[in-house]
Amino acid sequence: MSDIILYTIIILTCIAVVAAIILFFVAKQFKVYEDPRIDEVEEALPNANCGGCGFPGCRAFAETCCKADSLDNLLCPPGGTDTMKKVAGILGMEAAEKEPQIAVLRCNGTAEHRAKTSSYDGAENCTIVSNLFGGESDCSYGCLGLGECVDACGFDAMYMDPDTHLPVVIEDKCTACGACVQVCPKNLFELRNKGKKSKRIFVSCMNLDKGGEAKKACDVACIGCSKCFKACDHNAIVMENNKAYIDYEACKMCRACVPVCPTGAIHELNFPARKQKPAAEKKKPIKKDVKPKSEEKPVEKKIEAPKAKEQKEPLAQTEIKEKVVENTATEVVNDSQINKE
Repeated sequence: MSDIILYTIIILTCIAVVAAIILFFVAKQFKVYEDPRIDEVEEALPNANCGGCGFPGCRAFAETCCKADSLDNLLCPPGGTDTMKKVAGILGMEAAEKEPQIAVLRCNGTAEHRAKTSSYDGAENCTIVSNLFGGESDCSYGCLGLGECVDACGFDAMYMDPDTHLPVVIEDKCTACGACVQVCPKNLFELRNKGKKSKRIFVSCMNLDKGGEAKKACDVACIGCSKCFKACDHNAIVMENNKAYIDYEACKMCRACVPVCPTGAIHELNFPARKQKPAAEKKKPIKKDVKPKSEEKPVEKKIEAPKAKEQKEPLAQTEIKEKVVENTATEVVNDSQINKE
């Protein structure tokens, strides 16, 4: 009995050793090499796994960075330029400077400007409501106000305003991950350059209807009048599909388009208040000190000598008169002599 147990142990041990040797050579032959820099890059990332970079997670983004020849088209929105410089230092590459971005809501259809024409009673989800009907107002392009974008934000950078029923972006917390852009069924969010001192100008409307219909549905809708297009001297405004769009890369922040918008659809954020020009005051006539006539000094008149031409004309006339007198005198003398004879 003991021999059987001994032989069994020996056989199993031999099988285990042979299997281990086979597995060792197989593992050597089919080993998958993993770049050790991937772990370093992943540690440098914020590990938010938000998907703003376009990849399913930070690990996938780190693998892509290690395999890429350059980092020009790769960006971690939550980390920004500083994080990409760290990644570039690990990989021995250069990271291009990129403007920080922020999510912007392109709708201003509050209850004050956009009256309700119907009432919804159902699932509180923007995607479901968008698939069922256009919304509770005549504007089928505006915000539904159910907060699906707020739920999708992983950085607590948004909240729903109880008065306007519109989402509000918190600038200090927004990382431009793009989660709100992807989840909004009305495509009302856009990632734009944050700008110097967080100054931004954009058209807060996505209505594609013609001017009359858009204005009827919402008081602050873009009516496609092209006044902002004509006022812009930098070719930063494009008119398309009955609405205006401001290119944030071409915009020079001159604000010439804002005051000409008849509906107030163009928003300017974090700019100082415009200085109002004071009304022009009428200038009062300055009273001069008038001296009495007694105190006024008499003005001496200067008598100018007559000009040469003016002197010649009267002299010529006197000479003619003297000749006429002499002729008449001679004629009278001649007549008297004839009468005597």
